[in-house]
Amino acid sequence: MQQVASVGRMLGEQAPLTRNVHTADELVESNLLELGECKIRSFADGAAATAKPRRNPMAQRFTGMRFTDPEESVLAKITLEKHGHGPATSRVLRAGPTEQIYWDPKKVKAAIVTCGGLCPGLNSIIREIYMTLYNCYGARDRGSVLGIRNGYNGFDFHKFPPLVLTPQVVESIHMKGGSILGAGRGGYRPDFIIDVLVREGINHLYVVGGDGTQWAADVLFQIVREQHLPISIIGVPKTIDNDIMFFDRSFGFTTAVDAAVEAIRSAWVEASSCHNGVGIVKLMGRDSGFVARNAALSASLADAVLIPEVEFDMGSLCTHIERRLERKGHAVIVVAEGAGQAHCSTKGEDDTGHTKYGNIGECLKDRINAYLKETVGGRTFYIDPSYIIRSVPATPNDNLFCSRMAIESVHVAMRGYSGVCIGAIHGYMTVLPMRAIASGTRRVNVHSSLWQRVIESTSMPIALTGQNAPKVGNVKKTRGNPGMFRKKKKAAKL
Repeated sequence: MQQVASVGRMLGEQAPLTRNVHTADELVESNLLELGECKIRSFADGAAATAKPRRNPMAQRFTGMRFTDPEESVLAKITLEKHGHGPATSRVLRAGPTEQIYWDPKKVKAAIVTCGGLCPGLNSIIREIYMTLYNCYGARDRGSVLGIRNGYNGFDFHKFPPLVLTPQVVESIHMKGGSILGAGRGGYRPDFIIDVLVREGINHLYVVGGDGTQWAADVLFQIVREQHLPISIIGVPKTIDNDIMFFDRSFGFTTAVDAAVEAIRSAWVEASSCHNGVGIVKLMGRDSGFVARNAALSASLADAVLIPEVEFDMGSLCTHIERRLERKGHAVIVVAEGAGQAHCSTKGEDDTGHTKYGNIGECLKDRINAYLKETVGGRTFYIDPSYIIRSVPATPNDNLFCSRMAIESVHVAMRGYSGVCIGAIHGYMTVLPMRAIASGTRRVNVHSSLWQRVIESTSMPIALTGQNAPKVGNVKKTRGNPGMFRKKKKAAKL
């Protein structure tokens, strides 16, 4: 791949420029330590390749400001093995404002879309993207920043007129849960969406959503590159489950854990106030158990933690709960929604095309109630706080994290990037190709020291811990492409 200047270029695929070489295809198969260097290359050999850099307007407004060097990077691995061996050249590009930028701020017209389900912090992301464009880059004309309603469905402007964002509109939205734009699934028609962007003169698109949303946004980027369109498509990864690949964490996760801890405490109060009471709390986590794991550790009240990464035996669970009741007279079970599907799976699909999971919480309640009735007696208290947790506003700590992600996404767009996502690695905001983030979902490592702590605090038997099972890898996805949708007449459901 050709090395190019870092200003006036769009980021297409990863461009390996050192001996630590990894092609774009290898990137998807790699783990974080093998990503190599992430460099800028032209999204096309057209206008953007010859564009002249311009000075960042912040350089005049904020004299003495420290700008990010265009080549600045973050080490993918910050620890060394016993003998000092480690891929010291494995780096990822650091986000941040640069003194030279690609876009003329006066010509920027941006759109923000939130896709998928609700998550704490969506309004914070919307607000900070808008305020960064407004305050830092002077995008102050009415209609220069639009909010796309109801996910990808909102690109049908006749059905869902976009929301014109202003300082008054976004001023206090971070204090509220949900999304002022709505967050919807379905309605994804990539060629139609690109046509709308071109027709409306939109040259910045900020896509807020999970791995499925970023997978779809990567297809949009491929069309942009295919048609040599000067459009920056920037992904802001969102998942309450915290299963985004490569990055430290996703926004909304710490808020979800905080709210989940309160639900666990409520279950403990109910269970401990009853003879042989068993509290059952079902938390988010279709394919990964990060919320359940972290909430259980934070609360330090759980006697069993069930996650999708571990197939558990129902008999072993019931026996374990009986022993905990004999020891202290009550017990608490924390379960992720995707756990134990072997015991309750419906084997169908929902309206969005996802596997329709059975209600493991209700299943546990019925099975444990039946077991208690036949053995030591007692009752269960079942709590499902999922929709409550999704709808709360971000905590101050999470709101700060949202602000960082949103602000850096604008800076990265102004530098001329497209087809990339923003996220933290070792606490630094970095830039990774969108296709890498869309390549799969991360799962809990049940052989890690953190999961070991869960085992210790709950005294779970080995049949519930996954310690004897093979290591569970991340879920991988095949990259999408525009041709997949040009063969279909109906809108794809994501």
